[in-house]
Amino acid sequence: MFRLLFYSPRIAPNTGNAIRTAAATGCELHLVEPLGFDLSEPKLRRAGLDYHDLASVTVHESLEQAWRVLGPVRVFAFTAQATKRFADVAYAPGDVLMFGPEPTGLDATTLADPHITARVRIPMLAGRRSLNLSNAAAVAVYEAWRQQGYDGSI
Repeated sequence: MFRLLFYSPRIAPNTGNAIRTAAATGCELHLVEPLGFDLSEPKLRRAGLDYHDLASVTVHESLEQAWRVLGPVRVFAFTAQATKRFADVAYAPGDVLMFGPEPTGLDATTLADPHITARVRIPMLAGRRSLNLSNAAAVAVYEAWRQQGYDGSI
């Protein structure tokens, strides 16, 4: 399945919603510190409801540690500055779908990381800044899963 990576997420409910997405789709959720919240926060637990036990969530103390754990994989960095659309990628199981912190997204240094295979964007109407992090992540995961025929779904 796919791997969803949140680099330094700041808002607990967004991560809680991503936990639900991970549980519903079978993707792994990887969180890279520093986090803008404590994983035991009530807002995070409420957003994730009872899905915490059904989701694969791993916390990494640094991006370097995440790369070591994830191994050599394709990494697609989601950024509004990309020219390639996310749906134009042929995703494969094991791919990493990477998102940056709210509200800034991935910074230039992180986007230059040699582990990143490509930068991609989710199309939006002109003049809009971005989608909510958990919504963007869900759109990305479901597109990647759709391309695999929703493998394992009912």
